[in-house]
Amino acid sequence: RRRPRTHCLVSASLFCAADPASLAMIKLFSLKQQQKDGEAMGNKPTSQKRASAAQLRITKDINELNLPKTCQMEFPDPDDLLNFKLVICPDEGFYRNGRFVFSFRVSPNYPHEPPKVKCDTMVYHPNIDLDGNVCLNILREDWKPVLTVNSIVYGLQYLFLEPNPEDPLNKDAAEVLQSNRRLFEQNVKKAMLGGYVGATYFERCLK
Repeated sequence: RRRPRTHCLVSASLFCAADPASLAMIKLFSLKQQQKDGEAMGNKPTSQKRASAAQLRITKDINELNLPKTCQMEFPDPDDLLNFKLVICPDEGFYRNGRFVFSFRVSPNYPHEPPKVKCDTMVYHPNIDLDGNVCLNILREDWKPVLTVNSIVYGLQYLFLEPNPEDPLNKDAAEVLQSNRRLFEQNVKKAMLGGYVGATYFERCLK
């Protein structure tokens, strides 16, 4: 009988306390069983191998995570490591005391292509547009298979510490940051408190 789904919250301390070898072996056993079941149902082994490689690699990435204190990960389905959330709560800079949620979707081709990452929290930011698309170079042309989830976490955290107006998705926010940092700071606070910045309404996202 399949056990009921639970909401799983994972922090850096939990990963440090867990035995990475045990976690990897448990997941490996599960993946091998899935492969056997797939072969028994006549699935092509090539596609199964590709999916298994992505799951094995993401398991390794998660076991080796070294999250900063301002970040935590959530797994809505603990059995699905290919879809998870990252919560960033900056403790300095323009976005201090905010709470920003990102969704990660890992493809079967991982790590040969980067995860798809979107910001679920509407934020006034030059590098994140109002639809949640994120402008981070390692999620695009600078991605390499040697990079990990940890690399992306630190990249996203850095966007909140040092927003980059030179490579914007939200051009209005970028122009304000370049021309009037004081006004940019006020706009960020308005958005985080919940309210209008210009004609755009932002929901409250303070901790």
